[in-house]
This record gives sequence, structure tokens and C-alpha cells, in this order.
Amino acid sequence: MSIDAVWNALPRRMRGRGLEKEKLEKLNLQEIRLRCGQPLLLKGENGVRFLRQDGVPAESSEGCIRISKADIQETVSLLSAYSLYAFEEELRQGYLTIEGGHRVGFCGKAVLEGGEIRTLRQINALNIRIAREIKGCASKILPFLMEDGTFCHTLIVSPPGCGKTTLLRDIIRSLSSGEGGRQLTVGIVDERGEIAPLWDGVPQMDLGPCADILEGCPKASGMLLLLRSMSPEVIAADELGRAEDMRAAEEVLNAGVKLISTVHGRDMEDLQTRPYLRELVEKGIFERYVFLSRRRGTGTIEEIRNGSKEVLWKGGGAEWN
Repeated sequence: MSIDAVWNALPRRMRGRGLEKEKLEKLNLQEIRLRCGQPLLLKGENGVRFLRQDGVPAESSEGCIRISKADIQETVSLLSAYSLYAFEEELRQGYLTIEGGHRVGFCGKAVLEGGEIRTLRQINALNIRIAREIKGCASKILPFLMEDGTFCHTLIVSPPGCGKTTLLRDIIRSLSSGEGGRQLTVGIVDERGEIAPLWDGVPQMDLGPCADILEGCPKASGMLLLLRSMSPEVIAADELGRAEDMRAAEEVLNAGVKLISTVHGRDMEDLQTRPYLRELVEKGIFERYVFLSRRRGTGTIEEIRNGSKEVLWKGGGAEWN
């Protein structure tokens, strides 16, 4: 995936010190962090690196380039196309999606209005999260999510950073493209613009030809809106967690629409410690559970269980890097 937009947002002095875009792409980065007064941090699958004065990534931060206030201001100006006024809504949310689906998070001084964040000032840290699209990463497990040719209600469970959104995205693409059999119409509630971020209304990830994306809408409201307006056969949403999410999920299931979602957790026992999730598990609402970890790298699939909690598949070998 292209990182042109990320490269163009970096401070010019970083790009002028021997750090080439091609070198950056080869690092297979997950994040680039800019913190005022601290070294530029490059985070990848194999840990963190810092940028030396000659543009070479190093394991130690000693003697590496440090981010200045001017660097932060320049990056914010580049990201906002030098129009901070038009940038206010993104600052209020604390993040911005840029071309290519990459996401930039901000920290600074919050300006409150009526107890809510109106905007951020004095921005002092940026986190550029590199979007990763891994087509085919769901191919090994897709047959386990089908029963008699029908897709099953599926919950993907993992701790943060284990690839659950990447897997969710590829399952959506597979269903929308007909890789599981018949092409299915999938409605996606992308509350935070992470499943298929839109850039000028165009999805920056491939979700196949039969996907409809609703971005920026709370999951509960979005699921019900899709039910009313888009006649989906499957609804996908990332990170269920609130009570209203669970109620909306039940309405989706009662309408005869299949549901696929993700949730933070480690294993089945962990799910049953949370009241809202425990209720869904005990009711047998989900027909498949996919558990991920980082044990053998991002996307290690530990096991797949059915709605009766029986193990259908267990072991390594289905991870991606």
C-alpha cells in the first residue's frame, strides 16, 4: 500500500537527511510517532527504531534526530493543507484520516465547551498509523465461518494490536466478492474510519463490489440505519462494547441479518467476565468466535469456536506478517 500521503506529511528536514520513501516502505511500519522534544519513533512488527542524523533507522535513540516544535507545526500545516479553520472538526475528534487510509492522531491542550472537547491547541504529539491491507489473510478461516453454505454470526476477539480489524476487513471483502460462495451485500458501520476509511468519499481499502460504508456514525445508530436503508445481508462493525451496541446487535440478528464484529478480549473466559458480552455469549447469539493473539506475530489465530463454545480449529500457522 502506498505511503505517499504519509511521506508528504513528514517535516521536510526529515525527508532531506537521506531517509528515502522506499526505505520507509521496506520497514513495514505500523506507526510513526512525532513527540515534541523527543526522537522520531518508527514502530514496526519487530519493535521500534529511531532516526539517526544520517537518515538511517537505529535501535538506540542516542544521537538521533529530535522533533522540534517547528516540526510539529509544519506537519500539522501539511496535514491541514494550511487551513487550520477547516481542520477544527478533525482536531475535536483527535484524529484525521489521510489519503491511503492512514490515520493521524493528535495530542495537545484540549479546549472545552460545555464539558465537551471543542478543539485542540498547542499540539505536541502526532501518531501516524500506517494502514495495512492484507488481502487473502481470511482465506484459511473463511470455511470455518460458513455452515451449509451460509455465513455465521461471527465475533473476532483479540487484545489491541493483534490484527482483528485487518482480519475483519478481509472477511468483508471475501463475502462481498463472493469468495465464500454467493456474493453478499455487506453494510459496514465504520464509526472511527478504520475498516475502510473514506477520502473524499472514496474508500481507501478494497471491500469488494457489494459493500456499503457508513462512516463516522455511532455503531448502535449505524446498524439500525443500515437495516432501514440499505437492505444488507451482513452488517459489520468494529469493537462492540457499549450496552446500546449489544441491543442493536440483537435487533440485527432478529431481523435475519448476519452480523460480524470485533471486541477486545483474550479468550472465552475473558468474554464472560463482562456483563454485556456474557449475555450475548450465554444467549448463543454468535455462531462463531475467532480468537487472535500476537504469539507468532500479528494475526496469530489461536482458535475458532462455535456458538456452543466447542473448538472447531486450534493452532498456529494462520498468521500474517
